[in-house]
Amino acid sequence: MPLAATWLMMAVEGPFIAAIIARLAEPKYNLAAYWVAYAFALIIEAPVIMMLSAATALVKDKQSFLKLRSFTYLLNGIITVVMLIILIPPVFDAITQKLMSLPENIARLTHHALIILLPWPGAIGYRRFYQGILIRNNLTRRVAYGTVIRLLAMSSCALILYHFFEVHGAYVGAAALTAGVSIEAIMSRLMVHKTLQKICADQSIPQAENMLNYRKIRSFYTPLALTSLIGLAVHPLVTFFLGQSRFPVESLAVMSVIHSLVFIFRSLGLSFMEVVVALIGEDLKGYLPLRRFAIMLGSGVVCGLGVIAFTPLSEWWFEVVSGLSTDLADFALTPTRILVLMPALSVLLSFQRGILVMGRKTTAVSIATGIEVSAIIIILSIAIYYLNAIGAIAAAAAFVLGRLSSNTYMFHHIRKVLSQIKNV
Repeated sequence: MPLAATWLMMAVEGPFIAAIIARLAEPKYNLAAYWVAYAFALIIEAPVIMMLSAATALVKDKQSFLKLRSFTYLLNGIITVVMLIILIPPVFDAITQKLMSLPENIARLTHHALIILLPWPGAIGYRRFYQGILIRNNLTRRVAYGTVIRLLAMSSCALILYHFFEVHGAYVGAAALTAGVSIEAIMSRLMVHKTLQKICADQSIPQAENMLNYRKIRSFYTPLALTSLIGLAVHPLVTFFLGQSRFPVESLAVMSVIHSLVFIFRSLGLSFMEVVVALIGEDLKGYLPLRRFAIMLGSGVVCGLGVIAFTPLSEWWFEVVSGLSTDLADFALTPTRILVLMPALSVLLSFQRGILVMGRKTTAVSIATGIEVSAIIIILSIAIYYLNAIGAIAAAAAFVLGRLSSNTYMFHHIRKVLSQIKNV
């Protein structure tokens, strides 16, 4: 529950920021720019996303802690440099205006928003490393406390800028995200301090075969990093296709709002991977109760999103809560209904990934993600370039079908892992 609450609280920030932007000047353009900047930041932070799972699985003593910490800091430095390179005006213009065909005003808003987001990827890697140690030591409540502080910092920053400064909506959203995650990173380090003291106080030296080194870290982490890199590459890729589709500005504007709504229900399943890693056990005896829980959770989140997508609550959510105009609210309805299965597929994905990580089959996780992204690209290409589909609708269909292809591929490898364990 603390881990689910953590993701749920993080999911709230998306609708909150979108609602703030929608109530400021030129909401359509600022929502579009915020979505593009957010997509850029996601792909840049992708290599460190799985650091939480790595720390949960690998940090067992002082030696493993120091090795993985050094690895994390190096990775954070690399992704920050990559973001700086992308922000160089000629590079950025080539990507956004020549490649993505973004209107000049949206590209300009996106560039400034991304500058504000510069600390964001490194802060994500820093806090996920220390949160993994908290989870490994059964201190999941502290992870949730950190997220509460993140939400308070984020919302305070957004509301102050909204009420007291005349700032573009895209900049408000970027500043709020940066403030929230930076404060959470600091708090995560403070909350893990006593645990680290205990870990570092143990001077016992692990046997040579059990010592963690950079080769073992690379072997374990590279497939996970590729998984998140490939998976999060979907967002800028989809953004590119939306810019080439029918109704491009409307599609870009509503996708940030749709994504935020669907993410609220997906968030309850995203934390499930760490739950599986922590509770399934080396002999996988936790498999059956975890599977039963996954079925209940998946059913619940689909029903929750369905109640909004297929009832008059949709009008209340998009117009009253999110602040969209009636035209944009109507535009967002069909893509949302198509995405109603995504929360359950996210639960299934987390369950499958957790089993494969515990079975040290991380390469299969990467391949499954590659299949998903490839399917999304193929579907979007056909829908937009050959069927002349509306961008947001094509993207929603591609997300669902791509995820189904990934889930289907992993079933085969799950059976292999389970077949090695008796009585499962």
